[in-house]
Amino acid sequence: MLYKIIGTDGKEYGPVTTDVLHQWIAQGRVNAQTRALSENATDWQLLGSLPEFAIHFAPSTPQQIQPLKQVAGTNGCAIAGLICGILSLVFCWCCGGFPFNIAGLICSLIGFSQINRTQQEGRALAVTGIILSAISFLIFLILLASGNAHVRFNGQSF
Repeated sequence: MLYKIIGTDGKEYGPVTTDVLHQWIAQGRVNAQTRALSENATDWQLLGSLPEFAIHFAPSTPQQIQPLKQVAGTNGCAIAGLICGILSLVFCWCCGGFPFNIAGLICSLIGFSQINRTQQEGRALAVTGIILSAISFLIFLILLASGNAHVRFNGQSF
């Protein structure tokens, strides 16, 4: 069978035999996207869609489907944990950082766990929130042990 093709330069070549096209495929002169017209056809088709040439263009190994990220963006709990961690240090000297240091630890730990599962961003925010909240909590414990903590809950001093 004879074929005409349209080259990458936009010019028409042929007619050429099936054997010549097989050689051109092997040489890389034509590819699956090359438009071809067989002598019996009325419409141009892609060379890769013709059964006699499709085998040359089939992928040699199955393609792996990459899983999509399910959740994008920065984790909200990590952001909240960082904010609470900062506030806990600001208020550490006057009220022990409560309840910000506890909330910061909880939010940051939850955010860190979610980030590991969902591949969201914000790992550094969560770690920073954990560190700041832990420092504030340790300062409070030191102040409490030395008797300098002035935290009031329901009218009671600690």
